[in-house]
Amino acid sequence: MITSLLIANRGEIACRIIRTCRRLGVRAVAVYSTADRDARHVREADAAYCIGAAAPSASYLSIPALIAAAKAANVEAVHPGYGFLSENADFADACAAAGLIFMGPSPHAIRLMGSKSAAKALMAEAGVPVVPGWQGEAQDDANLQARADALGYPLMIKAVAGGGGRGMREVADAAGFVAALSACRREAASAFGDDKVLLERLITRPRHIEVQIFGDSHGEVVHLFERDCSLQRRHQKLVEEAPAPGLAGSDRQAMAAAACAAAKAVNYVGAGTVEFIREADGRFYFMEMNTRLQVEHPVTEMITGLDLVEWQIRIASGEALPLRQADITCTGHAFEFRLCAEDPAHGFLPSSGRFGLFDVPPQDAGLRLDSGFEAGDNLPPDYDSMFAKLIVHGATRDEALMRARAALAGCHISGPATNITFLHALADVAAFRQGGYDTGLFARCGDSLVAAPPPDQAPALAAMIELLVEAAAPNTQGSPWARRDSWRLGPAVARPLSFSSHGETLTILATACGEGCWQLAGATGTWRATGRLRDAHHADIALDQTRFRVTFTRDATSCRVFFDGHDLRFESLARLCWQSDEAGAHGSLLAPMPGRIMAQLVSIGAEVEAGAVLVIMEAMKMEHHLRSPHAGTLTALAGKVGDQVEQGRELARVTPRAG
Repeated sequence: MITSLLIANRGEIACRIIRTCRRLGVRAVAVYSTADRDARHVREADAAYCIGAAAPSASYLSIPALIAAAKAANVEAVHPGYGFLSENADFADACAAAGLIFMGPSPHAIRLMGSKSAAKALMAEAGVPVVPGWQGEAQDDANLQARADALGYPLMIKAVAGGGGRGMREVADAAGFVAALSACRREAASAFGDDKVLLERLITRPRHIEVQIFGDSHGEVVHLFERDCSLQRRHQKLVEEAPAPGLAGSDRQAMAAAACAAAKAVNYVGAGTVEFIREADGRFYFMEMNTRLQVEHPVTEMITGLDLVEWQIRIASGEALPLRQADITCTGHAFEFRLCAEDPAHGFLPSSGRFGLFDVPPQDAGLRLDSGFEAGDNLPPDYDSMFAKLIVHGATRDEALMRARAALAGCHISGPATNITFLHALADVAAFRQGGYDTGLFARCGDSLVAAPPPDQAPALAAMIELLVEAAAPNTQGSPWARRDSWRLGPAVARPLSFSSHGETLTILATACGEGCWQLAGATGTWRATGRLRDAHHADIALDQTRFRVTFTRDATSCRVFFDGHDLRFESLARLCWQSDEAGAHGSLLAPMPGRIMAQLVSIGAEVEAGAVLVIMEAMKMEHHLRSPHAGTLTALAGKVGDQVEQGRELARVTPRAG
């Protein structure tokens, strides 16, 4: 068996491959860009080589740099993971030329399956059903328009070299064809360097079902059952499950047989996935073949009990398939949820930054978190936003989904914005729970999930965290004059606690009514509140008769609150002021949180008054006005507009006026 390999990838999949290598005793060598020098996959590998700058084209997509690293590491094989160069035939050729085993199919198979038009023609010859459409060399506008009119609308224009949901346009009628064709060509040329397209009849309300296959160098092919990947946003998968719900046994067998026929048609060796699109009446059609390990392979591992990376290593070593088809069994049901650093509340914009809290449920035989990151790791903005995958298994689909919802609610991750709360809400949509969904589910209900208002209790929980942390602080344990809780002789006085959250200002009036007890009143309700801190990030809070287990993080100016599947950020307006006051004692204006400089309103040497706005920062999609701590002269100004700054960095300095 192969004893050493280089992983030509990063992040989650690199860590996943390392885990199997360690179990098998295979030496695993990592590569990294300058942005990933401290990454988890670098720490966990047996050795790691820097291959270039942060830009993928200068590192993870650089074939010469990867081959040089493999030679320097003296490895036998290269595992491409998924993405980057995993389906690049030129890379497979380069590995062979360097005497390295490429852990994937032959360059010929990669090229055949990489062309949608060539793949469709080959599949039709092999008897695999294909979507009615047209593909050919005549790519002029007039011919394509005529072919589209003959095929009928609605239809789909697809880039011949496309993949990953890019280079695709739906066309509802003839009037919209030319504009959609132009847009598709532009995107295809930019993404794939090839603007050729094909046409397909648009299947309305389809399901996206794929079959995991393996072939060996001895001519044998098996399938490892199917996965349903229909839950997508803009053709990007969000959730995958195995087996596909609602498939009759005969349909499952027909699809598996077609997938094996597709693999045999190209003499396939290694792990691959044959993707089908399925109509409501049960008819299915070949869509494409992914000549690599898929992101969603863990759900197949969960239902079969097999390690697919181990299978890849053994097959690349020349071994026969580890099991015959009759020996491969399916047990229970599994889901995978893709955890991404993106902000659903702001159009799913990608997020980046350093992970603070990385609090996830304990893993066991039925729950697994595959991630390339841990607490303290930095998520660079240069690569894909997916940072982890949550995979669950249960005896039945209902049991697995119930475990998934509980596990998502138990993922408390701070730093970059994430889609975890959105996924938790998505898992509760009736059509998904019942298994009767299609690829259009997100388009029909996604906006309502993103726009869902926070629970009424959320501001009260944020206020209680502030009160509990203050009560536990050393400067409140002695003289009452050091306290910030409005303590005074005489009747209790309500103290306002004001927050900014999602562009709204929220105020909770807190009145102390006994040791560890407050009366809280706000726009969304009134509660008698008690609570205790379990540690620096966990609290038990009771609002009237309802108890909450809350996880939280706090920085200089804000609090991020996790409870019951929610993830909410609250800026403390009072602590923003305290931060400015403390910095002002030294004449310095410090960044109260990580963010970007949006404007510098005053030049060095200018005279400013106390409270004058000097710098505007943007953090968490909100603007923050940073004001002069006192009257004086602006004597220093750090950074420039557009700079990303860390919390606590000095942004300006004001020298007080004499006298």
